Amino acid sequence: MPDDRATEPGDCTRLAPSPTGALHLGNARTFVVNWALARREGWRIVLRIEDLDGPRVKPGAEGEALDLLAWLGLDWDEGPVRQSDDLDPYRAAMERLAGRGVVYPSAHTRGDLAASAPQEGVSESRFPPELRPDLCARVFGDPRVNWRFVTPGGMVRFDDAFAGAQSWTPAETVGDFVVWTRRGEPAYQLAVVVDDARQGVTQIVRGDDLLDSTARQILLWRELGLGELPEYTHLPLVRGADGRRLAKRHGDTRLATYRGGGVPAEAVVGLLASWSGIVPRPEPMSAAEFRERFDLRRMSHESVTYGEEDDRWLRSHAR
Repeated sequence: MPDDRATEPGDCTRLAPSPTGALHLGNARTFVVNWALARREGWRIVLRIEDLDGPRVKPGAEGEALDLLAWLGLDWDEGPVRQSDDLDPYRAAMERLAGRGVVYPSAHTRGDLAASAPQEGVSESRFPPELRPDLCARVFGDPRVNWRFVTPGGMVRFDDAFAGAQSWTPAETVGDFVVWTRRGEPAYQLAVVVDDARQGVTQIVRGDDLLDSTARQILLWRELGLGELPEYTHLPLVRGADGRRLAKRHGDTRLATYRGGGVPAEAVVGLLASWSGIVPRPEPMSAAEFRERFDLRRMSHESVTYGEEDDRWLRSHAR
């Protein structure tokens, strides 16, 4: 594993696996690109375990994820830092928002709105402002109910380093969204904002299915007075032949399955390299070589399509 970790303060990114499922090839592409950018640009890397979706956290998933990231050849400078280890920073953020009158307790669950990272294809019905209570400063004294953020109207604009200029209107698309859940934990949108700020994250690299979430997170970031926004880089997803995001329905694309079947990490990284504009066709390579040859400008803006030929190529390299 290359020993070129960032040691000086400056730009920082995060690798943030969630122990709610197994890492697959789509996750791996995003993680490897994020890592390569960080090591090329000298960003510090924080490994953050996003484990606040309690009912969906799978035993052993965290350890397997860390093992697989290291198997691919990735490293990090800090962590693992687990969200669940300390809820006080999230409570402090809620107390600030409540005191400013921009959050309120809500019995409306919108179908028990999931607090985990949003899933592509799962639509959120808009929470209308007519259902808001009277807005006023409050005390965040009951963490066992859902709390919603008062989403201001207007356009949220930001420039993405890969996806380009973005314009979103959260008030029209999702309305007031949940920032604290009745499980007594912060929802995804609030948790990542608090974490990114307190961990000094200045560079966020992730899938473009989270572009709409970025608009909500920017609103929270500004309301909490957290200073300069991070720079965002949203990458195209890996999809199956049906055009949907890579998932179980497309077969077993778990990294653990390929490793268990004797496929070396260099083959997996080589396939990811072909998906990332480094080579026209897959060829085995190490993470260090991926890092040296990667150029974000050569990466396609189109989604990657995973097919049976990719699976066959990987398995042909099994030892």
